[in-house]
Amino acid sequence: MSDGAARYSVVYVTTGTEDEARAIAHTLVQEQLAACVNFYPIQSVYNWQGEPHQDAEWQLVIKTQLALFDTLAARVQALHSYEVPEIIALPLQAGAPTYLAWIAAQTSSNERSSSERDP
Repeated sequence: MSDGAARYSVVYVTTGTEDEARAIAHTLVQEQLAACVNFYPIQSVYNWQGEPHQDAEWQLVIKTQLALFDTLAARVQALHSYEVPEIIALPLQAGAPTYLAWIAAQTSSNERSSSERDP
């Protein structure tokens, strides 16, 4: 396992439909904000505007570099239909070095672009 795992994260996003999940997943991968996105159906229980809800939703599990979180979150927010979408990152504690290197390779041009914008 790699000690460099802390620079990577898994980001969770939920959507109301499979089509929205697919569109967000494809956009994030195409724009190199994510190396890989898995999505699957879930049931969510939550309070919204003071009322309890239980709804079918789609969970996205996004593998990326932690340094890309702000850009990724802004892109998801722009694409998402929810007023307050779930967009949370969990930093990786450890990972197979080959997989972490693959994440870096898939998102590296975007990371360079982000760092070039930040003096």
